[in-house]
Amino acid sequence: MKFRQHKVLLLGAGELGKELTISLKRLGQTVIAVDRYENAPAMQVADGFEVINMLDGEALEAIVARHKPDLIVPEIEAIRTAKLVEFEARGFTVIPTAEAAHLTMNRNAIRDVAAQELKLKTARYFYADSAEELATACHKIGFPNVVKPVMSSSGKGQSVVRKSSEVEKAWNYACDGMRGDQKRVIVEEFIEFDLEITLLTIRTRDGKTSFVAPIGHRQERGDYQESWLPAKLSPTQLKKAQAIAKKVTNRLGGAGLFGVEFFIGRNGEVYFSELSPRPHDTGMVTLISQDLSEFDLHARAILGLPIPKVLYHGPSASAVVLANKEIPKAEVVGVENALAMQNVDVRVFGKPDARPYRRMAVALARAKSIAAARKLAKQAADKMSVKPISPKPNS
Repeated sequence: MKFRQHKVLLLGAGELGKELTISLKRLGQTVIAVDRYENAPAMQVADGFEVINMLDGEALEAIVARHKPDLIVPEIEAIRTAKLVEFEARGFTVIPTAEAAHLTMNRNAIRDVAAQELKLKTARYFYADSAEELATACHKIGFPNVVKPVMSSSGKGQSVVRKSSEVEKAWNYACDGMRGDQKRVIVEEFIEFDLEITLLTIRTRDGKTSFVAPIGHRQERGDYQESWLPAKLSPTQLKKAQAIAKKVTNRLGGAGLFGVEFFIGRNGEVYFSELSPRPHDTGMVTLISQDLSEFDLHARAILGLPIPKVLYHGPSASAVVLANKEIPKAEVVGVENALAMQNVDVRVFGKPDARPYRRMAVALARAKSIAAARKLAKQAADKMSVKPISPKPNS
């Protein structure tokens, strides 16, 4: 197929959407960024923007009718996916597919496909639609267990429940962190694991599959705090993870990059955890670890462009910069101190406001070993902080 310029409707304009927009713009594409608030990160670099509630099907219909995009690219969970199915039926291209977007926007749907249809190894799990049902499910699973909203982002609403007296608190916390309008949680068996990994899996238009080196990551409150590449897996574990990732992404179909998450259990087993049909937050480390970042790879895959073998620069790591309080007009300070360090880079997301634990920037580092890269990234992140925007001095 001859390469041409596309109009991309990007549904979700956060920091991942911003980097994807930059990759698409470098390839000559037109991007309209959509989110629920104005001046979201991707809007700052896109050709145009729309501010809507993406759970509002009529609002989605209106912007699709107005822009007539060649590609509709979901970048967040809270989208009325039934409308994506309608758009696809009418001839619009949804990335990777409307069904994939629907299945992966809801943890219950993708987990059922993985565990029941594809028979992949996962943690035991149940669903609950009330605090009472959650209590019953927790006792069936046993303690400790993990409770998550079926729809959320960046670990919001996720907690570990260690005893029955914590169930109600976990239900309330999950409800507070939910996206969408489905009041439902999943409770999972707590897997004793040595490592959590993300296996970035690229699927091209002709159905070919390739992989980025595995990414290790550490979470707190269910949200990623640091990641590193390459993660240390045995050849057998890597081969098993790749086979699982290929199986589930082939089931979803379409073209693009998928973030497939796994637990590597202390028993050496590889457990499928979750999947995102788009660039993954832990994959921000690829902005420094290699010649083609996850955003470049996603852009090439969805546009049908060639994807050569990725060239890696060596052990690399990322560490997040979080806000610690509500700040209506926020900025990241200390960037110059982080950039004074050798082999360090940063990305400041440009989010207009802050709240506790909101991710505002990321530090990136390379070194001779993973341990050294992680330490360097953390040191660079610690040199930055989130503050209220300082008034400009009178000129």
